[in-house]
Amino acid sequence: MATVTVEVNGRPYAVGCADGQEERVRILAKQFDNQVRQVAGDVGHVGDLRLFLMSALILADELHEARLNGGKAGPSSAVAPALASTDGVAEALNAVAARIEKIAQNL
Repeated sequence: MATVTVEVNGRPYAVGCADGQEERVRILAKQFDNQVRQVAGDVGHVGDLRLFLMSALILADELHEARLNGGKAGPSSAVAPALASTDGVAEALNAVAARIEKIAQNL
């Protein structure tokens, strides 16, 4: 097993991965870092854990939408617009909660 050090939101993290997958992990970490930095820019610094959670939920929402649309990724309909408002954190969390409830109803 290999170990890769990646940087997210300016902090290094050691991540284990299968041998030969190091570059893929770096690429994925860079994509996640970009998402975290975008969320941080939208809502301000609310702590790494909350930034990571919000970023992960946005990416999960986008993945879900892409799967529903036959692999065609589009802007997140539930989460991203909430981040642009003045009460971005509260609205984003409410939007995520509503989206999760909707997904759960469809299971």
